[in-house]
Order: sequence, then C-alpha cells, then structure tokens
Amino acid sequence: MTPQDITGDETREMINRREAILRVTALLGGVALIGGTAMLTGCREEPNTDTPFTADDVALLDEVAETILPATKTPGAKAAKTGALMAVIVTDSYGAADRKVFREGMRKLDDATRSAYKVTFMAATPAQRLAVLQGLDREQKAQADSRKEASQQRYKAMLTDQRTEAPSPSNAGAAAAITAEPPTHYFRMMKELALLGYFTSEIGCIQAQRYVEAPGRFEPCVPYRAGEKAWADHA
Repeated sequence: MTPQDITGDETREMINRREAILRVTALLGGVALIGGTAMLTGCREEPNTDTPFTADDVALLDEVAETILPATKTPGAKAAKTGALMAVIVTDSYGAADRKVFREGMRKLDDATRSAYKVTFMAATPAQRLAVLQGLDREQKAQADSRKEASQQRYKAMLTDQRTEAPSPSNAGAAAAITAEPPTHYFRMMKELALLGYFTSEIGCIQAQRYVEAPGRFEPCVPYRAGEKAWADHA
C-alpha cells in the first residue's frame, strides 16, 4: 500500500491505532508493543499458515485478560471480548517467531498452573489464576531487565570497538548481536494485548474511562482529583 492509496478514513484509523499503541507502550514502561508495526501498516511479512485459534483458545485468553483486568464497578476484560481481539492481533500482526512463542505460552501457562495447583488454568480459582499470573509477571519482568542490561553492554562494546583503529573480529559483530536477542516472554505478549484490547474496546473507553466524542473547545488544563478515571482518546 502506498501513501496515495490511503483514504481519509484509513488515515484517521491509523492515527487512532498509533495513539492506542503508544498508550499501552507507556503503561508497560516504554517497551515497544509486539507486532505494533504490522498493526499500523496492515502488512505482514509472510503468510500465516498456523492452525486458527479455537473457541477454547479464545476462552482461555478471555480468562487471562479477565484476571489482569477483572470486573469491578465496571465490566472486565472478558465482557469486552478481549480474548477474541488478542487472537486476531496475534494471527494478523505477529511474525512467525512471535506467534510460536505466544501459542506455546498458552500451553506453558497451563503447565505452570498444573505445577502449582494440579489443575488447568481454566479449572483454577480466581485466586489461583492471579497467583500464577503474578509469578509469570515477575518472571517476564526479570527477563526484560536482563535483556535490557545485556543490550546496553553490547551497545557499549560496539561503541568501544568503533573508537579503535583496528576492530577485533570478536567485537565486530556487536551491532548485529543487539538485534539477535531471545524472543519476548509470552506473558509479556498476553499482558500488553489484554491492555490494548480492553482500553480500545467500547467498554474500556466509555465505562472504564471518561469519554467525550466532541468536547467543543480545547481545555489545556483540567482539574483532576486523585482516583478519577483517565480520559479516553477521541474517536
């Protein structure tokens, strides 16, 4: 698709997607959203021949999202059908390697629940599900911190190598190694997709946040009291 092929409506949709991706990226500490580039361009590098997500798969993703964003005074992620959107984004926007990590992660999630409570994730209680996901969240955070530190060390090595007149073969590939990191943890993917799916849904925008279609005028400074809902993006 060329810039000339993009209509006004498609441009507005792309802007809204970009805003949504940036908001979720901020919630997750500034780490780029997996598949974000494909979501913006609507392009995928290779055809997806994976087995489609089943109804049971979507139900599992709904419960994962609901554990992360449960119903309180407002409906939770399951009511917003977040699991179905997660499946669509993985199918349409993830590369083959990331799709493999995500699909295998669904199995590993069940394995972790069985190891802790002798039941599947779907058969676990809400408290058990939360405990499992909290453990996985700590695991993915530790992995992300380790990846960040290792990347910084490789980058420093690359800069040191560039300052020498005769770079050694051992350091010559430092720049390429930065992009050869292990794949993102599967729960990181699930968490960011749950946030993206919920807060871009009608329930997430209108009930979990404050939403005004046409505010009428620009308000550069709006009073805020602790505990108030955040404002949703305009459509």
